[in-house]
Amino acid sequence: MKQKFDIIQSTCLPIQIDNCNTDLIIPARYLASTTREDKFFGDAFMHDLRFDADGNVQKDFVLNQPAYSELPHKGVHEIIIGGANWGSGSSREHAAWAIAGYGVRVVISSSFADIHRNNLLNCFVLPVVVSKAFQQELFETVLANPQAEVKVDVPQQTVTNLTTGHSEHFEINTYKKYCLMNAYDDIDFLLENKEKIEAWEGAYR
Repeated sequence: MKQKFDIIQSTCLPIQIDNCNTDLIIPARYLASTTREDKFFGDAFMHDLRFDADGNVQKDFVLNQPAYSELPHKGVHEIIIGGANWGSGSSREHAAWAIAGYGVRVVISSSFADIHRNNLLNCFVLPVVVSKAFQQELFETVLANPQAEVKVDVPQQTVTNLTTGHSEHFEINTYKKYCLMNAYDDIDFLLENKEKIEAWEGAYR
């Protein structure tokens, strides 16, 4: 979903799984679908960890625990604190669709698989890389208090643990930052610059 990024302040979903691969994020059987409906992919997000083979809720999984089971919406669970090497495995774009469809706008980790990181950005989900120490602090804070909030300031490129006051700077490609802050995909960006492109072409005819 196209939304402008500015400051996102929210409670978080602590998914403390290192090497959480794209098959865990969305099982392969969903890849054959031709729909792009957000709800379809949101329902598929981490399906085989949320439910057993008979469709019963896996009560021990973090997303099914009462403190974290509310679906993401404005200011609530819009941020995932993920384990290291988030989004490893196959390059399926559907994994980013599932995260976006679930309602998450930011994933924070100490490292991401490169292709998955780019897929997230293309789906208007911001991947934020922090130090391992800060990642661990965020996990500890959110697990101790599910109502704890984290603030992600996109213009300033900072992420802040509002419980401890600790903050870190994160990197983001300048072009992608501009697109996120204006809710632009690549086509929107080209259209915004249509006159400049046409002028450049005209100068070289």
